[in-house]
Amino acid sequence: MTEQWRQHIKDWVGKGELMQATLSGLRRKDGNAAPKTVIRKVQLKNGLHYQFESHYANKVTHDNVAEENAPERISALLDEHYKQALIKTPSADVQLLFNKKGKATILSNAPTGAAKQVSLEHNRQKQRIIEEGNAAPFLVELGIMTPDGKVHAKKQDKYRQINRFLEMVTDVLDYLPKDRELTIVDFGCGKSYLTFALYHLLATQQKRSINVIGLDLKADVIAFCNELANKLGYDKLRFLVGDIAEYEELQSADMVVTLHACDTATDAALAKAVNWDASVIMSVPCCQHELFRQIDNDLLSPILSQGLLKERFAALATDAARGTLLEALGYKVQMLEFVDPEHTPKNLLIRAVRGEKLVFSDKKWEQYEQFKNFLRVSPALERVLSERLPAR
Repeated sequence: MTEQWRQHIKDWVGKGELMQATLSGLRRKDGNAAPKTVIRKVQLKNGLHYQFESHYANKVTHDNVAEENAPERISALLDEHYKQALIKTPSADVQLLFNKKGKATILSNAPTGAAKQVSLEHNRQKQRIIEEGNAAPFLVELGIMTPDGKVHAKKQDKYRQINRFLEMVTDVLDYLPKDRELTIVDFGCGKSYLTFALYHLLATQQKRSINVIGLDLKADVIAFCNELANKLGYDKLRFLVGDIAEYEELQSADMVVTLHACDTATDAALAKAVNWDASVIMSVPCCQHELFRQIDNDLLSPILSQGLLKERFAALATDAARGTLLEALGYKVQMLEFVDPEHTPKNLLIRAVRGEKLVFSDKKWEQYEQFKNFLRVSPALERVLSERLPAR
């Protein structure tokens, strides 16, 4: 970076004009560098600081830097890792693109109008996709919000879960087709809080053309969901009674959601998604018993001899096998924390996305086989996807 831009950054910070900065566009592949860093002012007990929020593939870290040290830290990040910066000041938003020599090209310098009030609260209120105070009809009908948009005290956890899910969906919307109607299936939808939320996000907020199907074994729950969809005017959302493994109505789907499908029902749903070449898969497993009964390895006896430890290990091993197998089939997979573990231990979400087509990975397949052979297990997902996998 040139001395001119170092001085600009120092001046913005020194005058208190740096409201927020977003650094992105890695100069090179570096496993230690976050793909994006967001910088903002925070007021701590020991004075004004700048919070550096680093966004990695499956986590976000925070580091609070004293005001006087912030300019040097920002400049170092731009020198070493990033080639783009969006600087927000009270008078303008400045977007910069740095070349290899540190010379900056100004891509935009759009006035922001009147100076914005900047929140300096360390634990500031989180911006949510469905904001409190703006009532979403489906949340009112499901008893989560009041008609004036206030979230009921006892429903705060569910409200946060819904928004967390929608954030995870929003992150991967670019993987979904944009030139036609989307087909989305929610296996084991239950009372369908998240199914309605997904429809609200895509059809109501984003005005996308979608066709959403929810499937569950409980006839009374499905009747309730269909009645509510009709009441809300969600004409492209319908619910069916049925078993995941036996569902054969569709030949393809763009997105498959499966939340808390019990044990190998999750594998049946994942297999349907893969066989449909789904672009996006969102799965929160539940009640994972299959590998608990199979795992057998003397080296792991300190874990396997204790029932509680074995149960937790088996659940992690099950999801590791599922994720690696999906990667072998060509998906990009992330394991994410769905909700705070304080509220439920079943908080891991498997998110898988694919590019234009699935390309089989021999390396991931070998890794998967070594893993399952070490544990002496035969995962259900491999069995139901056997036609798409190499012959044993």
